[in-house]
Amino acid sequence: MAAVAVVIAAAAGGTWWWTIRAASEKPEYQLTRVERGNITAAVAASGTINPVASVAVSSQISGQLKEVLADYNSVVRQGDVIARIDSDTFLQRVNQARADLDAAGSQVLVQESLVNQRKAEISRAEVTLAESRRDLARKDELLAKNFIAVAERDRIAAQVRIQEEDVKTARAGLLIAQAQLGSAGAAVKQRQAALAGAKIDLERTVIRSPVDGIVIRRAVDAGEMVAASLQAPLMFMIARNLSDMQVETSIDESDISRIRLDQKASFTVDAFPGRSFEGTVTQVRKSAQSVANVVTYIVIVTFSNADGALQPGMTANVRIVTEIRRDVLKIANGALRFRPPGEASASAVGAGGGKSGGGAAVGGDDGKAVAAGGAPRPATAGPGGKSDAGQPTVASQSGATGGGGGQLGAIRRRLDEVLVPTPEQSRKLDAIFAAAREKFIGLRAVAEEERAKLVSVYRAEMRAMITDILDSGQKSRYAALLQEAAGRSGTAASGRVFVLDNGRPRALAVRTGISDGNATEVSGAGLAEGAEVIIAAVAKSGTVRPAGAGLPRLF
Repeated sequence: MAAVAVVIAAAAGGTWWWTIRAASEKPEYQLTRVERGNITAAVAASGTINPVASVAVSSQISGQLKEVLADYNSVVRQGDVIARIDSDTFLQRVNQARADLDAAGSQVLVQESLVNQRKAEISRAEVTLAESRRDLARKDELLAKNFIAVAERDRIAAQVRIQEEDVKTARAGLLIAQAQLGSAGAAVKQRQAALAGAKIDLERTVIRSPVDGIVIRRAVDAGEMVAASLQAPLMFMIARNLSDMQVETSIDESDISRIRLDQKASFTVDAFPGRSFEGTVTQVRKSAQSVANVVTYIVIVTFSNADGALQPGMTANVRIVTEIRRDVLKIANGALRFRPPGEASASAVGAGGGKSGGGAAVGGDDGKAVAAGGAPRPATAGPGGKSDAGQPTVASQSGATGGGGGQLGAIRRRLDEVLVPTPEQSRKLDAIFAAAREKFIGLRAVAEEERAKLVSVYRAEMRAMITDILDSGQKSRYAALLQEAAGRSGTAASGRVFVLDNGRPRALAVRTGISDGNATEVSGAGLAEGAEVIIAAVAKSGTVRPAGAGLPRLF
């Protein structure tokens, strides 16, 4: 009996200890209020300040710099001399070209004399031929009267034919002389062109400013050699106007769709830490730049620099306003990420960080869908394989379907319903989803600023691999499915916050809108200005339970 009493006492003591411990570990909650006000969505990036228009001054000829007449910050006018190259060599080339021109002119005179000589020879030959023809006519008359022998008449006839050929030869010589005269004239034009080119090169030894502006860079000194053989060397950089400048900023491909012309932008520079500068988006360049598999686009923000405070080359931290909502309800992003103790962690990717403030369903570890703010909800299937919230059903499933639980499993089943894959395609889909699940799980350890980029990369890779294994009919259905998913992830998305009800957290469904990075626009039944929602759970030990991070959306 004594042993039984000891056992009963020990059990009662253990029960009492666990009760006290559970009571001591019951969390307390930190609350935040729902506020009403304006909220601004923006895209942040960095860029370089440059003049709106700048001209690089180079040399078209090679040579040694004799003088450099402009320096940094020199104000120049169009046509001002800013440098000189040693001109001795080019002056000699001009003299040589002029001498060649004189020689060519003399040759023209020689050829003109030769032409005149050929003309005179033709005249003499024609006169001689005419006389012989008259003599032949007289011989014919005498022969007809038998006053002369036939041989005498034939001799005169032969002489006429010879003189006719002499006339032809003289005329051919005239043509040759005229051709040579033309060639000499062309040579004169060549020498004139050579002289003009030599003069141009001589003029180019004087470097002049092509525009009005200020010298912002000088890359040469007197005495240096300028080599302009393959590429024109940079000598000066002249900014036309430092009062109107621009920021060339790189925008990530995930944000470029939100950038529009004439959007307002603000930026700061390290030189003026307490000052903000205003600008306007004037150009969105369509040429993509890829560095380390990160694709960005150049966006030009122009601004007025009337006081000359900002200098070319400064680094600007730019914030481009993409959307403004006025007089709306908003809450801190932490409230959307909060989950009571015991619930699976949810994704913080996009929660208050994107245009929709977290806008699309993601997958949790417990096989439930995670809504826009990161709230897990049971996968209650509705018609057509969708949940009652309009998202795909995401009840957990086994690894045989290739996706496991959570959103991956829901997407996998949705593909089976829409695409009806063959057994071989199903095996390939299993492998694709298994690999994707490992990648997305690995995102939990990635920093917030890198996570969104990796999500885009993984999502694109997964889509490409799925498309590769489909036939033409399946590809069209898959494209329609992607378009349907894109329509669900618009500017409004489902989310969930928690309020205290008799000291216990109670979920409250909300719709999320844009975010400024700290707060997110929300709306929904039962949500009013001044309402208190839970932002964190604090154990009696004082430890704050942070919002977890799960898997990001795939579509």
